[in-house]
Amino acid sequence: MPFSLRDATSSDLPAITEIYRDSVLHGVASYEITPPSEDEMASRFLANTGLGYPYIAAIDEGGALLGYAYASAFRTRPAYRWMVEDSIYLAPAARGIGIGRALLSELISRCTGLGFRQMIAVIGGAHPASIALHRALGFEDKGLLEGTGYKHGRWLDTMIMQLPLGDGKDSDPDPSVYPGALFKG
Repeated sequence: MPFSLRDATSSDLPAITEIYRDSVLHGVASYEITPPSEDEMASRFLANTGLGYPYIAAIDEGGALLGYAYASAFRTRPAYRWMVEDSIYLAPAARGIGIGRALLSELISRCTGLGFRQMIAVIGGAHPASIALHRALGFEDKGLLEGTGYKHGRWLDTMIMQLPLGDGKDSDPDPSVYPGALFKG
């Protein structure tokens, strides 16, 4: 399936909301039980993009959204500003054909270019395909948290994975540039 990547825009929000809705209702990547409204998804989108975090869309030749990926703060306390968490969601028909890999690769590249030093994957349901994707792109397992969520009539585990970006922890970051300027203090 031919596709291309571009920055996600607010015009993608109906499709983003629908892809996420499917994941909430049928998957284990999100521990939400009730799908958020399009207004809530717009609020989340603006919160991330308003701080300059990358938000990427994968589209087919006709312009239909196949999936999306974004980076967000792992935690909001200032010392965490050098670390991002990745999120990737795909339409059911777009799974298993390389779109997730392309999205994550692009997200890693953009976050590295912005100066982030670590990327964290918090993989709900310890989903095997997501774990395999992250391992293929260099993430290392950092821990399995057992019984972290209860959804679809079963207990779910959460896998934590990590990828150093750029110099990682081998040099001091420059607090005067993004993402250093994201938080004061």
